[in-house]
Amino acid sequence: MMISKQTLFAILLVLATSLSLGCERKEEVPSPTDPPWKPAGNEANITGRISFTGVDAMPAKPAIMDMSQDPACLGSGDSASDEGMTKDGKLRNVFIYVKSGLPRVSFDVPATEVVLDQKGCRFSPRVLGLQTGQTLSISNSDQTNHNVHPVPKANREWNQSQMAGQGPIKRKFTSVEELFPVKCNMHPWMLAWISVLPHPFFAVSGQDGAYTIKGLPPGEYEVVAWHEKFGARTGKALVKPNTDANLDFSFDGSATKAESNKGTLKMQPALVLP
Repeated sequence: MMISKQTLFAILLVLATSLSLGCERKEEVPSPTDPPWKPAGNEANITGRISFTGVDAMPAKPAIMDMSQDPACLGSGDSASDEGMTKDGKLRNVFIYVKSGLPRVSFDVPATEVVLDQKGCRFSPRVLGLQTGQTLSISNSDQTNHNVHPVPKANREWNQSQMAGQGPIKRKFTSVEELFPVKCNMHPWMLAWISVLPHPFFAVSGQDGAYTIKGLPPGEYEVVAWHEKFGARTGKALVKPNTDANLDFSFDGSATKAESNKGTLKMQPALVLP
């Protein structure tokens, strides 16, 4: 079947438009070739608190992890699940980060290392963030062996044993990847979550659900709060010169653990907050 010149032109136009849009999406991520970030002195913070309202989705007591397969883990620490369940209606271990709104600049890679420890046969912290190219230092404070196994998709997956008393394992992630799990192949209850971002504007909520994202230039930002069991929520914050912005998030348990624990973050339907 012959294709007319008009039809062929229309097909080529659609393909060219698709390629163009694909390039535009890639350009949303800051590049090392962008001009360097230079604070102007009028930066401010985004602060807030993470609440939980879904009483029906919350068990009366945290689940207890069965550590009996390794005698060295028994009695080594708290065996309650560390998913970030609520205390007084607040959520800890929620990862909050700026999704969009930042200027097109490149951010220096911090010289400081981000530490992920294995203590009491669990990862500490449960959730962490670091910048692309920043060093992740993984320690083993236990008197037993572990097997560290990050499972990213955009970055290279690796799996390395770490003996009791062994020095830190140091690795870097070169690609932006919002959230992916880290597990220990020797202790199946152990789990942590890592986010790799091209900028330093992220935080993790504490025991009281509070968080602070520091040092943002004035502007309007899309901010995401993610919890491993309850999915993600999106909000907007307007940062004015030298004036902190407040942005609270609320989870109701509508996102199931199966939906949110798929490795790299798949956004749940957003709850947009004013």
